[in-house]
Order: sequence, then C-alpha cells, then structure tokens
Amino acid sequence: MTKELLNKHDIARILSRIAHEIIERNKGCEDLRIVGIHSGGVPLAQRLRRKIHLIENVDVPTASLDISFYRDDLAIRKGHPKVHTTEMPFDINQKKIVLVDDVIFTGRTIRAALDALMDFGRPARIQLAVLIDRGHRELPIRPDYVGKNIPTSRNERIRVFFEEKGAMDMVSIESSDQSSDQSSEQCSGQNSEQPDET
Repeated sequence: MTKELLNKHDIARILSRIAHEIIERNKGCEDLRIVGIHSGGVPLAQRLRRKIHLIENVDVPTASLDISFYRDDLAIRKGHPKVHTTEMPFDINQKKIVLVDDVIFTGRTIRAALDALMDFGRPARIQLAVLIDRGHRELPIRPDYVGKNIPTSRNERIRVFFEEKGAMDMVSIESSDQSSDQSSEQCSGQNSEQPDET
C-alpha cells in the first residue's frame, strides 16, 4: 500500500521554512554555499537557492556532489553504481557549507558525502538539510534542518518525486508488500538512479 505524505504545496512550504532557518542560523548569506547530494539532493539544493534569493536577494553559489565511490558498501553491492557528475564551481575553504539531501536514513550516505566534500578543501562549517528524516540511524549524524520527521519501519520505503525528474512533486511511503527488502532510503523521481537512501 502506498500513502502520500507530502504534496507539491507541502514541499514548497517546507523549503521556504528551511530557507529562512538557514539564513537565520548563518546570520545572512555571507560565505554560504549549498551542495546537493546526487541525486535527490540536487533539485532540493537548487530550490533552496531560489528561495534564499527571494528572501535575501542574494544568489548563493550551489554545487552538486556525487558520492558513488565513497560509499562503504561498494564491495557488497550488486553491479556498478550509477555515477553522476560532481560540479563544484567554487572554493569551499573557510566557507559555510549546507549539504542537502532528500531523505536521511542510516546516515551512511551523509558520511560518504562528508568524505567526498573534504577532498575539495576545509570548510569553516558543514550543516545538513534534509527533506525527510525517517530515523534508524546507524551513525552519529543528525541534520541541522529537517523538513519532516517521519517514523518508519525498516521494511517501508520512502519515495520522493520531483518535477525536475519528470514527475509530480510528492513524497510517499510504501509498505512492505510493495518495498524490496533492502537498505534503501530513496527513489528520487520515477527512475531509481541512486536507490539507496542510507
């Protein structure tokens, strides 16, 4: 069974709130940079950039980060990972970085993203923004900005759909009879480019 958790308007309101929280916590946008984690974090990062621009009239530089080869499960995964392009058009040294992802689950994707990010330099601060926190953390990682906390069981699956990926904006949850029994966190859009939401 599939249940809708958030619709297009819910997601827009959540991102507006997170944008305000980011500005408030960082006392403006000076030295602020937004980095979206492929694949679900990239459209969210771009939307946050636009929201912040509407509020502060500042265009915050935005990047995309691929973490495929930083994952800790490469040796046990079947097949090769779907590799995306990392676009980091700015120096991250001494910058305030907001990492963005759609779903946080075990925390392992974020751990991989931190490793990948540190290869580019030494930021002054790294913060984490997620649309959905579904719990079940396996690492001591906690988001700074959370759109919605959704308690789940491990055999449920959170699916996040974006207009940028050819779908209608929506977050849904699938029960165990429709979910594959795997440690996955997300399915962004209609294609499972990075099926792990870890």
